[in-house]
Amino acid sequence: MTTWITICDTCKREGWESGDMAQTDGEAFAALIEAAADDLDAVRTRRVSCLMGCKHGCNVAIQGAGKLNYTLGNFTPDPDAAQGVVAYARMHAASETGQVPFREWPVAIKGHFVTRHPPLPVDE
Repeated sequence: MTTWITICDTCKREGWESGDMAQTDGEAFAALIEAAADDLDAVRTRRVSCLMGCKHGCNVAIQGAGKLNYTLGNFTPDPDAAQGVVAYARMHAASETGQVPFREWPVAIKGHFVTRHPPLPVDE
């Protein structure tokens, strides 16, 4: 089953305005995650404008139908963080429930979980 990494491309970390402002931190992080997830069958990416986690930028959501879903934030947009997000998304995709044991989490995502959402109820 597919796991989606939804990436906020409007996130700006503190001090963003002192840089060149050519792109937001969210855009930079999205590009890194997209590159790390390229050619994966069970993981797909998409960008959205605002996950409403501005105090936790850079934000991503890890989502899969019928599974626990997670919001993660407060990342620095760098390759290690992007690789950690993608590695976790692969584990999420392989899990029947979306839950991944803490001991298996990539170090790059530990301390970055903001929320967990239960799966939506199935309409009968």
